[in-house]
Amino acid sequence: MKKLLLLSLLLHASIVWAQVSVKNPLTENQKNPLGVDVQPRFSWQLVSEKRNVMQTAYEIRVSNSQAALSKANVWASGKVTSDQSQYVSFAGAPLQSGKKYFWQVRVWDNTGKASAWTEANFWQMGLLNPSDWKAKWIQPGFKEDTINQPSPYFRKTFSTTKKIASATAFITSLGLYEAFINGKRIGDAYLTPGWTSYNKRLQYQLYDVTALLTSGTNAIGVALGSGWYRGFIGFSGQKNYYGKELALLAQIEIQYADGTKETLITDESWKSSTGSIVSSEIYHGETIDARKEKIGWNTASFNDGDWQGVKIKSSGTPPLIATYNEPIRKKETFKVIKSITTPKGERVLDFGQNLVGWVQVKISGKAGDKITLYHAEVLDKEGNFYTENLRPAKQKNEYILKGNGEEFFEPHFTFQGFRYIKIEDYPGEIKPENFTAVALYSDMQPTGTFVSSHPLINQLQHNIQWGQRGNFLDVPTDCPQRDERLGWTGDAQAFARTATFNFDVHNFFAKWLKDVEADQLDGSVPFVVPNVLGARAAGSAGWADAATIIPWNMYLAYGDKRILEDQYNSMKAWVGFMERNSTNYLWNKGFHFGDWLFYRPFDDNDGRSAVTDKYLIAQCFFAHSTELVIKTANVLGKQDDAAKYAALLKNIKDAFMKEYMTANGRLVSSTQTAYVLALNFDMLPDNLRAYAAEKLVENIKSYGNHLTTGFLGTPYLCHVLTRFGYTDVAYTLLLQETYPSWLYPVKMGATTIWERWDGIKPDGSFQTPGMNSFNHYAYGAIGDWMYRVATGIDTEEAAPGYKSIVIKPHLDTRLTQAASEYKTGYGLVKSAWKTNEQTVDFDVEIPANTKATIYVPASAADTISESGKALSVVKEIMVKGKEGNYIRLEVGSGKYSFVVKK
Repeated sequence: MKKLLLLSLLLHASIVWAQVSVKNPLTENQKNPLGVDVQPRFSWQLVSEKRNVMQTAYEIRVSNSQAALSKANVWASGKVTSDQSQYVSFAGAPLQSGKKYFWQVRVWDNTGKASAWTEANFWQMGLLNPSDWKAKWIQPGFKEDTINQPSPYFRKTFSTTKKIASATAFITSLGLYEAFINGKRIGDAYLTPGWTSYNKRLQYQLYDVTALLTSGTNAIGVALGSGWYRGFIGFSGQKNYYGKELALLAQIEIQYADGTKETLITDESWKSSTGSIVSSEIYHGETIDARKEKIGWNTASFNDGDWQGVKIKSSGTPPLIATYNEPIRKKETFKVIKSITTPKGERVLDFGQNLVGWVQVKISGKAGDKITLYHAEVLDKEGNFYTENLRPAKQKNEYILKGNGEEFFEPHFTFQGFRYIKIEDYPGEIKPENFTAVALYSDMQPTGTFVSSHPLINQLQHNIQWGQRGNFLDVPTDCPQRDERLGWTGDAQAFARTATFNFDVHNFFAKWLKDVEADQLDGSVPFVVPNVLGARAAGSAGWADAATIIPWNMYLAYGDKRILEDQYNSMKAWVGFMERNSTNYLWNKGFHFGDWLFYRPFDDNDGRSAVTDKYLIAQCFFAHSTELVIKTANVLGKQDDAAKYAALLKNIKDAFMKEYMTANGRLVSSTQTAYVLALNFDMLPDNLRAYAAEKLVENIKSYGNHLTTGFLGTPYLCHVLTRFGYTDVAYTLLLQETYPSWLYPVKMGATTIWERWDGIKPDGSFQTPGMNSFNHYAYGAIGDWMYRVATGIDTEEAAPGYKSIVIKPHLDTRLTQAASEYKTGYGLVKSAWKTNEQTVDFDVEIPANTKATIYVPASAADTISESGKALSVVKEIMVKGKEGNYIRLEVGSGKYSFVVKK
């Protein structure tokens, strides 16, 4: 009997082990999202310990309650024969505004076995029609202080007498908001409703507030901040860009257990006042006077008899949209690593990491005592606090104590870019343990890691990721500290593909690209999005091409055709602008930033500055954007458009060769960037490309194996070198430790990517303070090469989103190992290599429901073993032959461990 029981248990265990399971079910790329205003799509991942696992069918069921899931009373897909596990569209009846829906999925694998149903997942629809909004826009009823612009507070009490089944809050504002019910904060998002092109698109957020309501009297309170809406924005001192007056829109829909409903809205019955936030600016910081705090102002018991009423804003409000991307949340925290008294006598605290967010303070003192925190990224070479590179931005938070024991302060409607803080005004003892730095950024899920045997390269990867964290605050900003912090399009397009490896930026960029289109004027794309610099600040090559480059890169990384569908008109409009502004297909007019911040020696007497003709650059990007429109048209099945733009592309390249290239293939600008762009975008005839690549390498060597590229040449430099057989030169550039190079800032102590190659010079002095950010992610674009070339993780263009994976590492004797892990939509991809005296160890992981081509660095197949076996006896691996210095293999999902004999 015991033997039978044991056999039964073993059999059950083997079945469970062999059976495929489903994990990470997502709706519109999010886990259980609230506020969906499109027909949703479902995604999931297959999990199996076996190799070669593919999905052959799926089944989805959707209901309007968790209890009714088995009945699928909203939609049942039935068993669908398909390997699609990403972006499967809901195909039921139209969904209802504000309703919550539940769903499950199960799959069948290629052995015919079915998985179990996933756990119940849900999503909640947003308000789909303008008429669904019953709330009115309200503004303070008192006369505001237009100089300091203290935060207006709003409140409303209301009663609930019946048992509450659910309650949902829909909130947005002109300006930033922070909302409470019965004294408890609603949600954990900050700087809401985020930043969009406010005049055309304003996001609202949806919250489940069921747990915050009580039976009886309740209160809702909301504080507003100037934020991007009316605070200082841009670098010309402008404010009130979108409007002078803040406003609030809120609607709470309560569903009672007896089936009845109630809706609470912002209207004339609300009250308004001010409180402890006496001023708040994104650039300049926040002042909080705790003596002015209205204790309990957001609770039901508060006496608001001296509060004013509100006024209704009846016009000038933008269209409302649901929130597409992840909100800004508090993330990592940092304690003080060093307390410093500078040579000037300043009291400074060092948090060890250049980050974006703010500092929390615990402090005691008398009523009226003040503590002022200034924020900086670096100390000068004497060790003093340095803020000259902030330009007019004050980056200053002030807290005035009320004198009631230990007090806690943190700002609400601002953020700072800093590693160091300087403390002034406080008369008491500074205790480092009472100060905590909190990082704030869009809550993107981490997706990638890269590690190697070289500690400086590992620090570079750290710096790239922290540059991304610090500058992905709802929009991709250039920098987070000075009076700028704008969504520069050139920086974003240069870094977008690298960004996809470090974090899941699918929704982040999908949202921002809609603002790119919203702010296009006659096809021209602004320098910054949202555009706060004016209509004329637009149309620069390499910046405006964000309209084409980023959608295509998002498609490659995530395999989501919708992003191309959504952006196709925008992409065509930008190419149309360039075409209309060209003469005989030569685009050689208008303002262009060129290869921004290229290498320029200080005293350039012999022409060593790497100046690239701006119109040569423009012509290259004209061609590249046109090619991306062709590719997009083919993906979308628009063959007429593809043919039309193919003819245009030929004319663009012909014009380039006539204007910028000699008959032998020499370019009129002999810079690294000129050759990189011409080669990367295939501007040269096939027979002249090898010569051009030689000229590029000659140039690199003439600068002592240093790069000289700026923002536009840098992302492609190492890719071009690898493509034309110079991976050793690419590694030489990557490993270069002296200026200009990626590792020079690392050697100088950087913890993020710098704006300039020499933000701090070898003698410790600084570059020009007018433009010298120490958190500026653009040059971090080398990360894409590290993932896709050094460790070799890439996707087939014909099967994007890593449905068909390519693993092709490029080894170099100066590294003994390198490893990347990348969480794709299908699951984890891994590529790790390590060189030993006699062998190369090469580990690969491929997720279920995908396939891969693996290039093993070996001279012959018989030098390779996998998990201790010769390749010839491993049935899951197909040897496809030798290509260059690789043996090409085709595999299905699973973990593979190769050993190559040298």
